[in-house]
Amino acid sequence: MRAFILGLMSTAALCCGAAQAQQKTLYVAAYGGSFEQTMRKEIIPAFEQKHGVKVEYVAGNSTDNLAKLQAQRGNQQIDVVILDDGPMYQAVALGFCADLAKAPVYDELYDLARIPSGKAVNVGAVGTGFVYNKKMFEENGWPAPASWNDIKDPKYKKKLVIPPINNSYGLHALVMMARLNGGGEKNIEPGFKEFAGTINPNVLAYEPSPGKMTELFQSGQAAIAVWGSGRAKALADTGFPAAFVYPKEGGILLASAACPIAGSKNAAEAQQFVQHMLMPDAQTSLAVSAGFGPVNKTVTLPTEKQAGIPYGPEQIAKLMVVDWDTINANREAWNKRWTREIER
Repeated sequence: MRAFILGLMSTAALCCGAAQAQQKTLYVAAYGGSFEQTMRKEIIPAFEQKHGVKVEYVAGNSTDNLAKLQAQRGNQQIDVVILDDGPMYQAVALGFCADLAKAPVYDELYDLARIPSGKAVNVGAVGTGFVYNKKMFEENGWPAPASWNDIKDPKYKKKLVIPPINNSYGLHALVMMARLNGGGEKNIEPGFKEFAGTINPNVLAYEPSPGKMTELFQSGQAAIAVWGSGRAKALADTGFPAAFVYPKEGGILLASAACPIAGSKNAAEAQQFVQHMLMPDAQTSLAVSAGFGPVNKTVTLPTEKQAGIPYGPEQIAKLMVVDWDTINANREAWNKRWTREIER
């Protein structure tokens, strides 16, 4: 009888331990909008089932989630963060990211995916260009936008939407205005001059929220925006007549990067989640449902699913890159100046 009772106690203990393991919660901070929906519906459930972990999704743009990491320094509540490439370089420099654990999936990635520090990895790629309301353009007899300089055209007065420069899309626009007017990342002055003088009158809103940006298009208030190929695809997938084009001067690469947070209470699971994001199934979901070009070389998409995203090394190579080291060294000052002079 004693042996029987001990056996029951042992079984109960094992069951309790298993239940506790299943109740472990992993906090993942990443974007809202179509990216969040794809994560919740297609990527997170497979991870939860495989690893017996509950994932809590913390939605926010890259700036907001980087601020959360800074506010929680020394007592991190986030286990994995997914940010635009620029803010991710900041997160690494600030010591928020742990070293990536070795795993076979990393050998399947394009060089584009690798971040030199070894503390973060790009999990998807989009390009910054123009999203526009194709129906509205046709009704007005407007040609499709073709150049970065087109956003200065007065016919777009109060019809243009651009995220602020604490968002990568807005920052890309500022950099391109500087580059096209004799400056660049190391001389941003021409960019600010163009925004203050000729672009501002056209701007309906400097809108950071993907959801609100979508609403501005769907309500007929916005005709054109500086936005990403992935966002354009998500908007078009709703049935809205959204079209996307790279300006003739070139689009700009915007990578989405993930890192396991240093000091995470769920370090092993955080590493596993980052690796999960790079697996072919997850990469395919990000491409098809959220419009992120896959960084895993083994992913093969049907022809009809390739439209609107950077797909394959040739397309990715055509996108321009920005100097994040210079940008991040000056970004705080630029943000303050932007608030003071542009977005008043």
